[in-house]
Amino acid sequence: MHTHSTPIKPRFSIAMVNYKTCDMTRACLELLQQQLEGRDVPVWVVDNDSADESTQYLRGLDWINLIERKQPAGEAGHIAHGKALDLVLERIDTDYILLMHTDTFIYNNDVFDLMLNLCDDAPTVAAVGCVEQLDRGLVRTAWRFSSRYCKHQYRRLLRTLGLPGRAPKAWKEVHLKSFCTLWNAKAIKQQGLHFCMDEEVPGYTLQDRMVEAGFAIKTLSPRRLFKYLDHIQGGTVSARGGYAQGHRRTRMYEDMLARRVSAHR
Repeated sequence: MHTHSTPIKPRFSIAMVNYKTCDMTRACLELLQQQLEGRDVPVWVVDNDSADESTQYLRGLDWINLIERKQPAGEAGHIAHGKALDLVLERIDTDYILLMHTDTFIYNNDVFDLMLNLCDDAPTVAAVGCVEQLDRGLVRTAWRFSSRYCKHQYRRLLRTLGLPGRAPKAWKEVHLKSFCTLWNAKAIKQQGLHFCMDEEVPGYTLQDRMVEAGFAIKTLSPRRLFKYLDHIQGGTVSARGGYAQGHRRTRMYEDMLARRVSAHR
């Protein structure tokens, strides 16, 4: 008598968007493949009309699901990114979707279980992620918050006194950054929502709408999340030469990429 076991459905899919960042995308995916060994996790990569060596590289990978998207002329970069993510969202059948940037390098696959476990704590968790893009440490974080708070209050005072000045910005971040964020795809679809909903950064309005619908957002501290990964803030822009050669983010990109190449050898 033969019994046939039902295949276990993967709990989450991974989605990332590539646009003209071949070396960085290669480093990101090679490390990701290592960390996914033994795990049944669908990986989706959307190429946003790169039409360069990065497109050719992705076409040669048999372990990813590649979507080649044609980008309309004049489309803003963040809108293109959001629409690319929505292409993945509509194709997957997993309960969760992990958004990654090509400038995110995962070194410890325990981060997947960490995020999934936080979602399992309650069925109403819409997303798990971090509101900061790097771990600045306690001193730099305290200075950043205090300076932003003072600037916010100063601009409010000018407005109250009727004096000219810029509109005060929120001093405390509340929206999750998509460089490594786990979303409840099933709940998003049930609410009839998606990532690119307006001209805002993809995911920001989605987060607001999910919270309004009664869902919770789980926030990981940078100190906790960055035990498992590295992220180059602005890495995709740096890879395309968007910053000056001596810019801090350009140096971060070059240093990180050099470490990845050295590790691969």
